[in-house]
Amino acid sequence: MTTVGRWSPNKVRARVLDGTWVSPEELGGMVLLTPTSIAYTGTSASIGANGSVEFTAITNLELRGVFSADYDNYMVVIWWSASGITTVRNRFMSGTTPASGTDYVIQTLAASSTTITGARYTSETAGVFGRGNSTQRNGVIANIYGPYLAQPTAQRTVGVDSTSSAQLQDDAGTHSLSTSYDGLNIFPFSNNMTGLVSVFGLVGA
Repeated sequence: MTTVGRWSPNKVRARVLDGTWVSPEELGGMVLLTPTSIAYTGTSASIGANGSVEFTAITNLELRGVFSADYDNYMVVIWWSASGITTVRNRFMSGTTPASGTDYVIQTLAASSTTITGARYTSETAGVFGRGNSTQRNGVIANIYGPYLAQPTAQRTVGVDSTSSAQLQDDAGTHSLSTSYDGLNIFPFSNNMTGLVSVFGLVGA
């Protein structure tokens, strides 16, 4: 059996049919990334061995150094519960500074039972990463397009809000500044949240 490359953090190998071990970059797919550092406000937050960040009763979380020139597009996966009903917001970061100007636009859709509602928000100071409450765990997948590129950034988020057992939340957003961002700021609009967040680089996307 032969190997390709060396073992290193964030470099998971997969065995192909001829016995060769190759990297995700060679196969295409997703690579779980590790922030260079984190900062938070709340009870606790820590980077796990695989790069995911677990947090408890936080009101602010910064994933620093998670975007780079290695990937154009990213996927963020979060499961969480809250101390009360809240909206999870997000901002892009340059170094240790979140982009908090009125440069975000948000379009939302929500489906509950047979009712579908929509709303649009302009000149916002943050994007949206989902909504939920403390009844059950809430979950969200967010695709972020080109945050490290010095151009406007887009994102699309689909999540489950545990209010009334299950509500579907779909949010699209843009950030209009042509700035390169290397970090992600996540925070509840109110109350606090507990859960796990993972950031993946999308290979070949």
